[in-house]
Order: sequence, then structure tokens, then C-alpha cells
Amino acid sequence: MFYTITAQNGNSYTYHVVLKLYRDCNSAGAPLDANAPISIFDRVTGVSVWANSVPRNQIVTLNLGSPSPCITNPPAVCYQVGYYEFDVTLNGSPNGYVIAYQRCCRIAGINNLSGSSSVGATYTAEIPGTSQLITAPNNNSARFVGPDTVVVCAENAFTYSFAATDIDPNDQLSYSFCDAYLGGGSSIGTGFNNATPTPPSPPPYITVPYSGGGFNGSSPLGPTISINLATGLLTGIAPGAGIYVVTVCVTERRNGIVIATQRKDLQIKVGDCQIAQANLDPSYITCDGYSWTFSNKGDQTLINSYDWFFGDPASGVNNSSTLATPTHVFSDTGAFVVTLITNRFGDCSDTGTTIMKVYPGFFPGFLSTGTCYLNPVQFTDTTRTNYGVVNTWSWNFGETTTLADTSRLKNPAYTYPSAGPKTVNFIATNSKGCIDTITKTIDLLDKPLLNLAFRDTLTCILDNVQLQAIGTGNFSWTPFINVTNANTATPTVDPSTTTTYYVDLENGGCRNRDSVRVRVLNVIALAMMRDTTICRGDPVQLSAVTDGLTFLWTPATTLNNTTLLNPIATPLTTTTYQLQSSVGSCAATDNITVTVVPYPIANAGIDTTICYNTSAQLNGSHDGITFNWTPANYLNNPNLLNPIAMPPRTTPFVLSVFDNRGCPKAGRDTVIVNVLPRIRPFAGRDTAVIIGQPLQFNAEGGETYLWSPPIGLSSTTISNPIGLYDGSIDSIRYKVRVFNSVGCYDSAFVIVKVFKTNPYVFVPSAFTPNNDGRNDLIRPIAVGIQRINYFRIYNRWGQMVFSTSTNGHGWDGRINGTLQSTNTFVWLVSAVDYLGKAYFQKGTVTLIR
Repeated sequence: MFYTITAQNGNSYTYHVVLKLYRDCNSAGAPLDANAPISIFDRVTGVSVWANSVPRNQIVTLNLGSPSPCITNPPAVCYQVGYYEFDVTLNGSPNGYVIAYQRCCRIAGINNLSGSSSVGATYTAEIPGTSQLITAPNNNSARFVGPDTVVVCAENAFTYSFAATDIDPNDQLSYSFCDAYLGGGSSIGTGFNNATPTPPSPPPYITVPYSGGGFNGSSPLGPTISINLATGLLTGIAPGAGIYVVTVCVTERRNGIVIATQRKDLQIKVGDCQIAQANLDPSYITCDGYSWTFSNKGDQTLINSYDWFFGDPASGVNNSSTLATPTHVFSDTGAFVVTLITNRFGDCSDTGTTIMKVYPGFFPGFLSTGTCYLNPVQFTDTTRTNYGVVNTWSWNFGETTTLADTSRLKNPAYTYPSAGPKTVNFIATNSKGCIDTITKTIDLLDKPLLNLAFRDTLTCILDNVQLQAIGTGNFSWTPFINVTNANTATPTVDPSTTTTYYVDLENGGCRNRDSVRVRVLNVIALAMMRDTTICRGDPVQLSAVTDGLTFLWTPATTLNNTTLLNPIATPLTTTTYQLQSSVGSCAATDNITVTVVPYPIANAGIDTTICYNTSAQLNGSHDGITFNWTPANYLNNPNLLNPIAMPPRTTPFVLSVFDNRGCPKAGRDTVIVNVLPRIRPFAGRDTAVIIGQPLQFNAEGGETYLWSPPIGLSSTTISNPIGLYDGSIDSIRYKVRVFNSVGCYDSAFVIVKVFKTNPYVFVPSAFTPNNDGRNDLIRPIAVGIQRINYFRIYNRWGQMVFSTSTNGHGWDGRINGTLQSTNTFVWLVSAVDYLGKAYFQKGTVTLIR
């Protein structure tokens, strides 16, 4: 609401007043009212001096039709603005006037208001009085002129202008956030009884109910937004997406005197959008190292390049980066100006700066003393800092029954009202800006801590014993029987009979009690274990039952510890051990004899190596009375000392021997039968040659080879002899023995057919593919041929139905999986003989069905 003065006649002033009401174009709420009830009140007394219903003059639509292409998902920004204008003539008064209009209600879901759908609004303008300045009524109000169609994106940097103008030449303007006012409506407890109060209620006006969480009239958008007092420009990082009521007051000063305050109450829509910008926090700080990882805030969809400059020239080439989230290690401590340029050489380019503070070496901590809840607990700050000084301390002592459990002292004391665990939260800062939090749980007791070194002990009737209590405070021991220093933590007692002593500890009104039982002995009871027999080299645990407290075994040579009640003995010969059990000056002794018997002797023989699938004879001996071999399943008779072993793999055989001389265990020895890997001989595939054609053999599987018979072979003792045939034989079967490195062998065979022809490819003239196992395929059989280039079969229409280059590979009479009926087919073969000459042949074959 604003006004201009249009006439003055003595003390009479005529003003032209304009009320602008904003409505979201997309709102489903009530339309702009056709008439606006407006009243004018004495600014101090609230007395009404004028009231009327002002008709709406016009509606203007403000629409942000083309938001910046550098914004993703921009919100729709559109307002309908209703204008209500009227002229009013008023006499100048000392108090001045308030022009007011009220309406309920605001929209639902406003983020910074509670129950916003039932919260109304009051809009005002002030006309100054003569008590402020004699010329003050001759005034033109400040008029807000900042643009309203502004896109604000959640959690992005933004600016929003609430600038105003004042045509009075001697008036100066200043700006501030201020409380929004309640208006009409009956559900908010303000006395208003309708949505459009007619006439409006007089001042003073009640503040709207802000929702908390950091929102109030002085901080309507949260702590990250500030207003420039001289320009009315809002700057900072926007809050989360939503709608926020923001009220800005502009104060008019004339000749240094405040004459009036005008207000603008606006609901700002913060969209769930992102801006392609260099969006950095104002500052960063690292207090635990020199390294920091930077990142631009917000959606990076429209950002194509990053240019970081870390303000650290001492880091050399590392002083800049083009990464989206670079990590920079600063060369020194201090404050560095870091710059980010986004989309440096493209659209939506932007530049942002921040201050990076590097002050490593901040170590917050504290200690607490005191455990009784009736007494003050003293807290001591132990925070250390390498740079600056520790300058603030914030304590929360964790007492959930009160809000008054805080302190900002360095070393405070706090008295808890109850016992139990308390979670203490401590925040420390230093002058460089470092801040850190330490949380500890302390346990407050309803009695002081009291511990005893022991609660039950033995003493000899001839001795005394010192009791030991641990705690802080005043000690008192009872009964006073044979006690010295009964008011200390460590009294000495020498009772003549078993006695229970009680200790009481008092500290600041808290008390605790515990007890010690002192049992008095004049005779030590001692019962040893029975004598025993062991096998030589075996350990045995000695044991006894006694009420003694200290022990000493002799001889010590074969014991693991002579002062244990149950030591481990490992004698090599029969030995008698003596135990002395003592309590102070009282002692008792007893003996135990450990008889040592040697193990029976077993000799399984020497290790041996055999070929795969052969046998070995074991040769064992012993001095016992019985024996057995394991495993038995690979032996012909495990009850013999020299059985035959035939293991499938390398196997250890154990000979166990028993006797009756007193050693209950078996003597054992092991012989290992190493089984060499199986030989897998291969002589090659059966083949065919012609007279005079060299045949290369290639046997595999061993170290050495022996061929038989020697007919036609260039050698019988190599793996790859060459065979050459003169026609004296039609076929020959070779055997090759394949030997490993130790002489084990196995055999393989290969058949060679000798054809008395020139190089030739044999092809049958007919075949019967009926799956009877005979003549089911038509295939080439090549002799004297180095390789087949192709073997092809064609039907009578010239269609190729089969092709191969593999000798012996054939056709089954199918075309595309379909069996062919009786017919004649043409075949062609192209090959190279063993001398390298080309070979070609063709013919026909009949498929008989």
C-alpha cells in the first residue's frame, strides 16, 4: 500500500492511496475481491477517522514468460495484481495515521508459518504526524518498485529486490525484515470474526505464528538470507523448496528523523529448480589437515566445464584444476581466495569465490571429575589448537529433566539432580573459525565408587594381612577386632578366627559399603592325585586339592611352572614330584610319582616309488606284541608285516605297534609309496598312404619310445619316425611303447593301409542313408593327398547341397534338414597330392532310398 499527496490547503491534506493485492495465477483459492474494506486510524490511539469499501480498479497480470535457459525445471511465476485506489482528505494530526486493509486467509502449506491456511493478513501504510516533524504530513510514501517475477531456486544463491522509491527529495530510506501481521478469520484467536473484516480492526496488530526452526520475522527465509539495509536487496542461499511469507519494512527519514514506515508483505515461491551457476558457500575451513575437496553446489546438468583457481601460487601447477570435484592440498596455513568459473567459454558462464581457511591442528576434548550426583561434577576443557586460541565453549550436560543444563564457561561445574548415565555434549571453537563437537557419557552414582582388591582371603593364624579398598573419600572399617589403621583404605588385621570386615566409604554425603572375609587357618589341607604312568616324552598335568594360596613343586627341571597348583610335567625318566602348599607361615607337603615307559618301536621301512597301476611290497618291523597297517584297503593283507601295497595314488602307510609294558599308546612309523602319474600313450590316428609316400608318425605321452615291428620305419627309438612303403604289404599295425623318466611304460597302436595306386580320392558310386550303420554317408577317402581343397555335391538343378575340406567328412542325404529321395548327384573334388601337385576329379553318386 502506498500514497501520494495531491493537495494541501492549510492543515488539510489530500492523498491518493493505492492498495495492490497479489494472487497466484494458478491458485485454486478465492479470486481477488471486487471491493476492499479499508479504514484509517489514529496511529497512536487507534481511533477510526475514515472507513469505506473501495472498488477494485483493475487487474494486471505479471507473468515471467521466458525464464533463463540457465535454469532447469524453473517454477511458473505468475501473479494477478488487483489495484484498489481512492482519494482521502485528512487534517494533519500530531500522531499521524495508519491506513489498514485485512483479509483471511493465506494459502495452505506456507513453510515458515504454522497452520497457514487459517492465518490472515493485515496490510498497512503510515501517514506521519506533526509531532515528528511539522512538515511531515506533506508526504509521499515510499513505494516498492522491485520486480516481483523472480525465479528463486531451492538451496541456490539468489537475489531479490525489495527496493523502494520516494519522490520527496529530503527523505532517506532504509530497509529491514519485519513481522508479518495477522488479519481476518475466527480460528486464530485474534478476535476477528470474518474473512474480510468490515471495517478492519484498529492497531496495534498481532504477529503471525511463525513455524520455528529458525524462521521468524527477522529471518523469514532462514539464517542464510540477509537484507541490505541501504538497498533492500535480499542475498544469500535460498531455503528448501516451498512458499515463504516475507515482510520488508522501509523506513522514511526526513532530516534524520523517522517519520513513517511502509510495508510489503509477499509470499515468495522457492522452486525445486537448479541454476547453472558457480554456487559456493561463503567460506570453508579445514582444521585437521591441508587437503580439501571442492564441489559446486546444486544440479550440474547445465554445467559443461569447471575452472578452479585455489589462490595458492606456492602449489605450482596444482594451483588450478578443471575437474568437477577437485581435491587440493594447500601449501601452507592461512586464508585463500578460491575462484570457480563454470562454463567459462560457453553459455551460462558464471564466477563464484569463497574463502578457504586452512588451520590444521584443532583437538577438542574435556575431562570430568566427580561421580556422586549430590556433588558438583567439575568439567575441564583440554582442547588444544595449533593456530589461534580457543575462544568459545558450549556445554550441554545431558540432564534431560531441565533446559538449564548448559554453560559457556571454559571449566564449568554442574550438580546433577539424579543419578544415572549422562550424555555430555561439548562444542569448542577457536579464533580461526575451527569448530568441533565431543560427546561423552558419564555415569553419575548415588554412592561413591568402592572397589576391593579381594573379597575373600586366607591367612595363617601366625600372620597378619593387609586389606585394600579403592575409592575417594573417608574410610571406616568394622568390627574393631585386631585392626590397625581402621580409618584408612589399607588397614592391617590379624584375627584369631575367621572374621568378616566391613568397609564404609563416605564422599560428600554419598555412602557405600562392601566387605572382606578373612579365613584363618592353623593347618593346611593337601590331597595329591594318584601316582600315574605315562609314555616317554608325553606331558602329564599334575594336580592337588588344597586350601593353600601359594605353591612350590620340586624338582623344577621338567615342569612348565613350579608355582602353579596344576603344572604340566614332561619327565623322560620315572620321577617323584613334591608339592609344598602354603598360607603365610602355615605349610603342608605331599608327593606324586610319575612312572615313564618308552613307546613301542615301529619301523615301517623306507619310502619307495612305483609305476602307476603296479604294486610295492612293504617291509615293517617292531618290538611290540601286536600291530596294524593303515590304510588297509590298498593292502593285500594288513595283518602281515610285509604286505603288498597297490595304491592308486601316492599314499602314506602307517605301521602302529602296541605292547604291554605300560605305555597305553601305539608306537608309529610311516612309509610313503610314491605312485608316478599314469602314462597316456598316443601313436596317432589310423591312416592310409600310397607306395613311395613318406608318412610322418608323431607319438606322444612319455620321455622315450620303442616301435615294433621295424618294417618301413626310419627309426624305432624316437617319437616321430618316418614310414616309407614299397608295396610288399597292404596293411601294417604298429605298436609303440611309451616310457617315463624311471622306465614305466604303456602301449598304443596305429594301423597304416598301403594303396598301390597313384594319389587318389575314392568316392562311392552310391549310398543308402537309412541309419543302419552301413553306407549312411557319402564321403571322400583320400590317399597320397596332402590336403583337400574342397569336396562338393550338387543336385541336378546345380544347387550345391554339401561342401567340406576334411578327409572322411560326408553328407547324410539331407538338404536343410529334409531327407532326399532316390536321385543322382554330381560331386567335385579339388586337392593337392603329397608331392604338391594339383588334383581334380568329378563323378556321380546315387542316393538309394
